[in-house]
Amino acid sequence: MRKKIVAGNWKMNLDYNEGLGVFSEIINMVKDEATGTQEVVVCSPFIHIHSLVQMAKGYHKVAVGAQNAHQAESGAYTGETSAKMIKSVGAAYVIIGHSERRQYFGENNELLAKKTDTVLKHDLHPIFCIGETLQEREANQHFDVIRTQLVEGVFHLDAPQFAKLVLAYEPVWAIGTGVTASSAQAQEIHEFIRKEIAAKYNQEVADNTTILYGGSCNPKNAAELFAQPDIDGGLIGGASLKSRDFVDIIKAFN
Repeated sequence: MRKKIVAGNWKMNLDYNEGLGVFSEIINMVKDEATGTQEVVVCSPFIHIHSLVQMAKGYHKVAVGAQNAHQAESGAYTGETSAKMIKSVGAAYVIIGHSERRQYFGENNELLAKKTDTVLKHDLHPIFCIGETLQEREANQHFDVIRTQLVEGVFHLDAPQFAKLVLAYEPVWAIGTGVTASSAQAQEIHEFIRKEIAAKYNQEVADNTTILYGGSCNPKNAAELFAQPDIDGGLIGGASLKSRDFVDIIKAFN
């Protein structure tokens, strides 16, 4: 059975003490209120990771991740952070290819394939993001866009490598806009992604792949979204900064 995961992406928010405060609230609420088998991942800015990992010890449901990693092992890349560094402080996950990295930092599928390889080399789990813009959806190109992102970004992996991956579908037009894809729209894309995986690998690999929804998921719509057969959780942005909202989303799996 594939993992159910609710991952929080704090983006560039919360200073050090604010982050520790929010995380402390999250892990205590999860301990008291999350009764299902769901795993919780918090992807924080780099400054928090080591401390969050220490705080999460003993909480088997809660893991910590980074929001990005450089594709190189080391070198003269001022301001960058390597997968080895991220692994060394105890993180378990790394977000790769978030739409904001693609849009603001020009990251393309070729680069993201290299980042994925490096992250996997260091026994970290990539949360690999895919999704279409509003313009691409309106032009009825969304299936082609997503297929290309899969083929060029992660379909070079062999089946054992791919099994360590989590996918996150982000309708870019629904991130930070308050607009959410309907549960039917989200399910349609998740089902399409799973069929593409089955065609590339096999049905067993597809059935075991966790695919998250990442587009303005909130406590009000989480249960309906997570009830869809091919939606295995969420990659949560703004709502993950508020411990009560984030845990209420997590509890949609209770």
